[in-house]
Amino acid sequence: MADTTHSNTTTAAKGDDHKTADKATVSDRATAATDSAKDLLAQAQTKVSEAITSAVGAAKENPKTAAAIAAGAAATIAGAAFGVSKLREGESTAKSSASSGKAKGGAKNK
Repeated sequence: MADTTHSNTTTAAKGDDHKTADKATVSDRATAATDSAKDLLAQAQTKVSEAITSAVGAAKENPKTAAAIAAGAAATIAGAAFGVSKLREGESTAKSSASSGKAKGGAKNK
């Protein structure tokens, strides 16, 4: 029996070593993923900063063009918002017509 206990203890110790190794691997992978994400974020911040600097410089060089682009973008957004509001009005009108049609249809069938 002493031999069995010893082998079980050895197996348990090996299992604990394996769990410790798994934890270390997971920790290493998490650290690597975090470092990679930080690098990507730093690169993205640099690119965004460069794009903003470029856009501001272009706006300063051509203020009328920048104003025209901004007005066009605002008009596009306003047009899209207006279109969506009309679509929603159409949906609510269609829903109310469908419900009133059901009520009318029910009265005709009686």
